[in-house]
Amino acid sequence: MTAVRLVAYAVFAVFGLLVGVAGALVQAGWLPGGLLLALLAIGGLCYGGVKVTGTRIGGAAASAGWLIAVLLLTATRPEGDFLFGAGIGSYIFLLGGMLVAVMCATLPRLPSPGGQPARLGK
Repeated sequence: MTAVRLVAYAVFAVFGLLVGVAGALVQAGWLPGGLLLALLAIGGLCYGGVKVTGTRIGGAAASAGWLIAVLLLTATRPEGDFLFGAGIGSYIFLLGGMLVAVMCATLPRLPSPGGQPARLGK
């Protein structure tokens, strides 16, 4: 593992935090368009992490950052305030975001074009 790849993982984790915070704010404000935008953002970030780093850890780093942000934002404060409401949009954002992040982080690796044939010796 190179230092460049470790920096890329850290950058994707920070981007995941930012996408989680932005998605939490947008999904309730512009329902249903904001919800779709928030889910597309986490999906695009996780898929981009996989493609840029060339490993599934890139997508997992982005999804871990998103998950940390969302978990911190769902916790109530001593005043009783919290960011997520009890509406269906919040639940779809939380569960759908987790589903999208897991799907992108566990994508199968496709063989690169021009790679070795599957059967050796032919």
